Amino acid sequence: MTNDTNDPSMEWLEAELEDSLDEDIEIEFSEPMLSMEIRKIYKDQHPDMLDRQTYFRNLLRLQAELIKVQDWVEHTGAKVCILMEGRDSAGKGGVIKRITQRLNPRVARVVALPAPSRREQSQWYFQRYVPHLPAGGEIVLFDRSWYNRAGVERVMGFATDDQVEQFFQDVPEFERMLVRSGIILLKYWFSITDEEQQMRFLMRIHDPMKQWKLSPMDLESRIRWEQYTKAKEAMFERTNIPEAPWYIVEGNDKKRERLNCIEHLLSKIPYHDIPHEKVTLPDRRYNPDYERRVLPDELYVPKVY
Repeated sequence: MTNDTNDPSMEWLEAELEDSLDEDIEIEFSEPMLSMEIRKIYKDQHPDMLDRQTYFRNLLRLQAELIKVQDWVEHTGAKVCILMEGRDSAGKGGVIKRITQRLNPRVARVVALPAPSRREQSQWYFQRYVPHLPAGGEIVLFDRSWYNRAGVERVMGFATDDQVEQFFQDVPEFERMLVRSGIILLKYWFSITDEEQQMRFLMRIHDPMKQWKLSPMDLESRIRWEQYTKAKEAMFERTNIPEAPWYIVEGNDKKRERLNCIEHLLSKIPYHDIPHEKVTLPDRRYNPDYERRVLPDELYVPKVY
């Protein structure tokens, strides 16, 4: 590739890269409404965070690999199911956003189910999750999954002891069935410290852009930190099976958390490069008799900017 700065193709590529970085920085800039005091407190408590240049360089590299995974999944008809679990504010959403950011939403989709309806509560527990499992050529990421029963439902009393015990007996075989059916099943637990969760909750409280993320259930989880810890330990003990083991991602540093999770995910999928035919842009056909109609001004969005 030529280094000629006057090369139009280089100018176009540079502009595209700038757009990509602008998009990344916009997503990354997550504290627009925080006071300088709170920002300073947070940075003082995180002196060893990964620097932005290293983060973006590796994020773009890993996202390029995820596109190769997408191509391989489409080409081979593979089925990939990724469960994202962890404490509130542990960074699941940020990791999911970076994984799917550059992927085709028709191939990679996110499932984040609301609280079950009364009808769903009467169903077989796994029934509401089964329709969302991947078909051939799909990647599905669950932003919380059937493990709600082992966590929030157990701690908050939404499930009885018998229901929780039945879940623990059923889930290993359920997941073995998924794996036997050809699904690549990956289970991630995002872990943060007590102090880090408290800091993130405080930041959400003071950030109008993020207050929507704080639910009454999140606030209750602060009170029941130890109960959630015990529930997590029991969950690992009962559901960490060879066919579908748990992988713990340490999340106090969000940037490292994202990169480490994506790097690990790539190592667990046996993808390879899929050759593509060279794409050639066809010439446009011109009809000399065609005249473009002038549309009314009221159809256009006002040019405020």
